[in-house]
Amino acid sequence: MVKTYSDAGVNKETGYHHVERIKEAVNKTHSVNVLSHLGGFSGLYELDCHEGVHPVLVSGTDGVGTKVKLAYEMGIHDSIGIDCVAMCVNDILCQGAKPLFFLDYLATGSLDPDISVAVVEGVAKGCQVANMALIGGETAEMPGVYHGSEYDLAGFAVGIVNKEDIITGNDISKGDVLIGIESSGIHSNGFSLVRAIVSDLSLNQKFGKSEKTLGQVLLEPTRIYVSEILNLRDHVSIKGMAHITGGGLYENLPRILPRNVSARVQTKNIPHQEIFSFLQNYGNINIEEMYNTFNMGVGFVVVIAEEDTDKTLELLGNSAFILGTIEDGNGNICLK
Repeated sequence: MVKTYSDAGVNKETGYHHVERIKEAVNKTHSVNVLSHLGGFSGLYELDCHEGVHPVLVSGTDGVGTKVKLAYEMGIHDSIGIDCVAMCVNDILCQGAKPLFFLDYLATGSLDPDISVAVVEGVAKGCQVANMALIGGETAEMPGVYHGSEYDLAGFAVGIVNKEDIITGNDISKGDVLIGIESSGIHSNGFSLVRAIVSDLSLNQKFGKSEKTLGQVLLEPTRIYVSEILNLRDHVSIKGMAHITGGGLYENLPRILPRNVSARVQTKNIPHQEIFSFLQNYGNINIEEMYNTFNMGVGFVVVIAEEDTDKTLELLGNSAFILGTIEDGNGNICLK
């Protein structure tokens, strides 16, 4: 007969130990703006008066999808938290927002401290890269929903931008230039298809000419673009930005385009990444489906006036390239 919470599959003591073990990693992300402490009922973040004349808070939430299944199978849990931060913070970055703070939500069937601590340490590492504070979160043990120590992860990011500086894409016009910034790989989208493609392969087999295994290449964490974009924002008038996530270029670029223009993308300019060729060939996936599912090597897109092209490329560095141009159209994109 079930008599205690522990008998029902929830160990509160394990949860307490989890909180103690992540304190150091979490505290490393804090600045003087954080007024709360880990373990409180909420997170407190004090805004600086100089953040803007008309400060607007920008928020975003996301998860990492079924990429967590591969992380669990590989026993690699310290990078999936970076993915979670990246998926959220890259989204709010599209409005020109400076990241402020982050919260995570980790749900599992049975709390394994070694796994949960590694995940949250990854979240903290991602927050440090994004220069934002991890001010709170929730760890939920739900044995009736999740199997064993398998888990799911979601995050919530908040940033700030001056109202007059919000980047909307409304000013994008004919003749503007699309600048692509290379992805670090697949990032965190399309993994249901990825897992189907590699289902009969060993994740521990060596991949291509690299020293990494197939599983390690697939789990490469999502790139965080905060430092590059905030630096660019301070020197160039950015007209629009798109985070290339689920649906690839086809779905995400049109989200920022006015109805009277279209984007012409030169796919030959996109740096080749072996993982996408491998997935296409091994899975016998047509190219249209590939571009409709994956980022294909383009993790982020910036739209600028033609005269700012050279300066933008210089500021963004070697991973940036001319992706295409804006022309008259109806709000869609054309891949050439």
